[in-house]
Amino acid sequence: MDIVVKGRKTEVPERFRKHVAEKLKLEKIQKLDGKVISLDVEVSKEHNPRQADRSDRVEITLRSRGPVIRAEAAAADPYAALDLAASKLEARMRKQHDKRHTRRGNGRIPASDVAVAVPEAARINGTGEIAAQRTVEAVPTTRMGPLEVKGEGPLVVREKTHAAAPMTLGQALYEMELVGHDFYLFVDSETKRPSVVYRRHAYDYGVIHLEPEAFVGEEAGGAGGSLGG
Repeated sequence: MDIVVKGRKTEVPERFRKHVAEKLKLEKIQKLDGKVISLDVEVSKEHNPRQADRSDRVEITLRSRGPVIRAEAAAADPYAALDLAASKLEARMRKQHDKRHTRRGNGRIPASDVAVAVPEAARINGTGEIAAQRTVEAVPTTRMGPLEVKGEGPLVVREKTHAAAPMTLGQALYEMELVGHDFYLFVDSETKRPSVVYRRHAYDYGVIHLEPEAFVGEEAGGAGGSLGG
């Protein structure tokens, strides 16, 4: 597997390409994900003087047999932006790696450690009966359509086209967190409708479903209304 480095409306010097190869160690990446297919690094530059401290942006896209993982960052120079993006990529790869590890059962908690690892777990007293549970302060729950969330949970215009396999709302939320974006466009596997899940405030999420049939016979312009909330 090779690392592809490209510039978007900017030249990429050979020195920076070598730095990318040194920063993104393929051995380390393949240790976290042995099924990596490609690793792309895109460099772009913002020429607005007001954004001098964020003028260079680096986006890293890792494709494997699993979900696509992206990490991007902006800084005053491309080297600093690459360092930030590489750190984000490694954190997201470790998260994905740990999830696969847990699914295989290797991360199971021993029965003796359940009470410590899971504070809400039921406790058994000396007579074999369930011990009285200590009162736990209720966590506020917010309902956002079909989604239930417990607890509190520089403008860049860009056009992209992606292949979209139908998925559930839960899968869309996971994909959004994985790529580190504030929204995620997907096709709902239950309704087959184009939908967007997005981050609202703190850990609150919202979901928008499009109903194409609703616009039949209506004049253009009805879809430009503001979002509630």
